[in-house]
Amino acid sequence: MLRLKIVSPEKIVFDGEVESVLVPGTLGSFEILNDHAPIISSLQPGKVEYATKEGKVQLMVMGGFVEVLKNKVSLCVEIDEQQ
Repeated sequence: MLRLKIVSPEKIVFDGEVESVLVPGTLGSFEILNDHAPIISSLQPGKVEYATKEGKVQLMVMGGFVEVLKNKVSLCVEIDEQQ
């Protein structure tokens, strides 16, 4: 399992355990799974999708950054309020 924390300038959007995270990287979308290599990447506008035990959740973002380190995924994003 991965520990995912999604923060925006206004609030903490999500903080919990997930099975996978799909992010819109600047050079293309990529999926983060358990034991992913450490990475820091910028994000372009698009869809962030993460899978919890209850199901998949989608979140539209205007951009931001992602950091992956030791099964901890941190997203700092600007939320698209028009979703």
